[in-house]
Amino acid sequence: MLSVEHLAAGYAGGTVLRDVTLTVDTGAVCAVVGANGAGKTTLVHTIAGLHQPTAGRITLAGRDITRHATARRARAGLGLVPQGRRVFASLTVAEHLTIAARPGPHTPETILGLFPALAERLHHHGRQLSGGEQQMLAIARALLTQPRVLLLDEPTEGLAAGLAAHIDTLLQTLADTGIAVLVTAPDPAAARTITAHLHLLHQGTLTPAVDRTAGPPRA
Repeated sequence: MLSVEHLAAGYAGGTVLRDVTLTVDTGAVCAVVGANGAGKTTLVHTIAGLHQPTAGRITLAGRDITRHATARRARAGLGLVPQGRRVFASLTVAEHLTIAARPGPHTPETILGLFPALAERLHHHGRQLSGGEQQMLAIARALLTQPRVLLLDEPTEGLAAGLAAHIDTLLQTLADTGIAVLVTAPDPAAARTITAHLHLLHQGTLTPAVDRTAGPPRA
């Protein structure tokens, strides 16, 4: 569903991503793990169109979107849950859901079924929500755009263990419905609660993660 080929990106200060290649299949969860500053957010922003690559190719369902504007990528089925949530402080929960909604299987009603806590906060403004509630709203907002690929940048950062586990389970459930999920995490231990498909991002280069706790391969 999502393919990134030989992607390079950077800023005036230098190159951040070097020859990054990965794929995320329909109905799969793929995780990119790395320390702060490894380039995880740059990778997610480049895929989403918030930052332009200096080389490489990005395709969505076989369609080249490398030079498409962010809004066009969203219409094609790319959803983003950014690091830091970025909800609108002055809008209510209900207003966030209304603005984001597009025709499709995910409706405000089904979203509130996934996040019952938001149903109790419909008339609360973004600035009145806890960090966990803001993260729920950020995911809800992205799902209402009816994504085929969902990008999440450290979605459980700073959350209580119970809510983090709920989001991990939700991502697996979304993949079961056919959505391709790409998630970033700070370390392999956190990511392995979500998926076995891990890639390590180090100094701008992506490599498959090795599970050092696993035994030798079966004959």
